[in-house]
Amino acid sequence: MSYRVPLGIVLLIVGLWWSLPGRKPEPTPAPPAPGEFSLRGKFTGPSAADDAAVLSALCGELASIIEWDGMLEEPRLKSGVAFDELRVAAREARCRGESIGQRQPLVRDAIQHYLDAAVGTSGGPITPEGRAKWIAAYRHLGRVCGDAAK
Repeated sequence: MSYRVPLGIVLLIVGLWWSLPGRKPEPTPAPPAPGEFSLRGKFTGPSAADDAAVLSALCGELASIIEWDGMLEEPRLKSGVAFDELRVAAREARCRGESIGQRQPLVRDAIQHYLDAAVGTSGGPITPEGRAKWIAAYRHLGRVCGDAAK
């Protein structure tokens, strides 16, 4: 019976030591695959995480709006220009006129290049396939911005 008390104390000490901060490694996100689009490390400055989170939410919402609009009997968003006007209006409303692109020029440029490659630069009429590309592109941007916010 006398060996149970020291064993309990030893287990308690080991448990406390194991629970100390820094003892357990924090999981880290996996690095992007080679050639995969990522915005990690492109958000900088004191507002970096907040900017990434705002863009993540904004891009996710844009994808949902474009998708919902496409399910209407008569969609309102019918062109690349309309999608861009929606993006500008949503950003201005959400950010109250502040430009994350001015604060985060590396992100702005990377997103522009990504969208140009993913959906093209035409402001013309949108086909159902083109709409699907825009939805997928904005959803992907939402994910990579969310990953960058972590």
